[in-house]
Amino acid sequence: MSHDRAAQGAQSRRDFLGAIAAGAMVGSLRLPRATPLGVQLYTVRGELERDFGGTLGRVARIGYKEVEFAGYFGVEAARVRALLDANGLVSPSSHVAIEALEGDFAAEARRATTIGQRTLIVPWLDTRALTTVAAWKGIAARLTALGVRARDAGLRIGFHNQAGDARRLADGTIPYDVLLGETDAGLVDYQMDCYWAITSGLDPVGYFQKHPGRFTSLHLKDATAAPEYAMRDLGAGAIDWRKILGARGLAGVRHLIVEHDDPRPDGFSALTIGYRYLESLTA
Repeated sequence: MSHDRAAQGAQSRRDFLGAIAAGAMVGSLRLPRATPLGVQLYTVRGELERDFGGTLGRVARIGYKEVEFAGYFGVEAARVRALLDANGLVSPSSHVAIEALEGDFAAEARRATTIGQRTLIVPWLDTRALTTVAAWKGIAARLTALGVRARDAGLRIGFHNQAGDARRLADGTIPYDVLLGETDAGLVDYQMDCYWAITSGLDPVGYFQKHPGRFTSLHLKDATAAPEYAMRDLGAGAIDWRKILGARGLAGVRHLIVEHDDPRPDGFSALTIGYRYLESLTA
């Protein structure tokens, strides 16, 4: 990976906007067959803890090519990389708490580089004390600072939204808007969790339009209609995937990641259903 990611990011955004002007990147639901489909391994966290290598093998046999980690259960980075290679998988990103990144960034960067990852994604924030715009601007500054360190290490920093990022502050401000507005687009990417966005009252496509090129990956999990918003396997709910995936070029999406927080009867079933659904969009 080039160390000059900021310049690449600026060029990519120019490419996106140029394609939009030409009408080439918005409104196409069909996924290119070369699009790698991935999973967030949190979906099979119990299985991964019990049988790390076997779980990666089952994920690969479903047909996935990419995996995103949210913990390694004590498995060393070199062993993780060997298991990925053995199963024909790559791991473009992982979820790492902001405290861990700020505590020992060098160690996290070494692990990511060994595994072959390009992006370290902050998955959630303790929002209890983040009650003002100033507090959220402080988070944006921390993400940007981490983005500088990541750039210097040949990596990227990303941010994954949760429900707390969409709860309006006393003055009506949406914290997620503060983060997008205050972070450096050349240093911080965004991973849009479509479930948490929609069930929190945010419109993913509206954000793609307002911030083109900044959403490099999507978490895909479905929901029943409002007001219940029960989580469902991908394709088994009410979310308008035609609209969202049709705008993926505008968003800047390079990775589609299937996830389910509490799958029934098990994570492999949810991942199989999600894979088949996404595959059906290429037919």
